[in-house]
Amino acid sequence: MDQKALSELTDQELLLEAKKRKSTTIINGFLIGFFIGIIFYSVIKNSWGFLTLIPLFFIYKLVNKPKPDDSELENLLKERNLK
Repeated sequence: MDQKALSELTDQELLLEAKKRKSTTIINGFLIGFFIGIIFYSVIKNSWGFLTLIPLFFIYKLVNKPKPDDSELENLLKERNLK
């Protein structure tokens, strides 16, 4: 969402957006850790192989995904005394 859309949200929608962004960050962190675990297991068990390249691709996609600017959301939450 862009800045204009964030400022037009109601208080309830703004809180839901903040909750959604937080849960997305946690899920992405868990997935990256899980894929790193698969890579370590693959390297220890079989050396470098196809099983190692698939998680590396997914980690690359998760890390390079465009991230929303959370500072705007935080500023709006503080302005409205929601957090």
